[in-house]
Amino acid sequence: MSKDDLRPEYDFRARDVVARGPGRKAPPSPAIQLAPDVAAVFPDSQAVNEAIRFLMRVAKNQLPRS
Repeated sequence: MSKDDLRPEYDFRARDVVARGPGRKAPPSPAIQLAPDVAAVFPDSQAVNEAIRFLMRVAKNQLPRS
């Protein structure tokens, strides 16, 4: 039996365990990986979202009206 070297004040029982990798639980939000050349154009995820929303509006306006 090995001796526990942690101090008694170290209590990790309340910490969340996050395991990632093959066969593990997926993160709560979808993660999208951009190609490096695409990622280089955008400073942050907000800029990516704004560009995609713009393209969604353009595409919606291009649909034939019924």
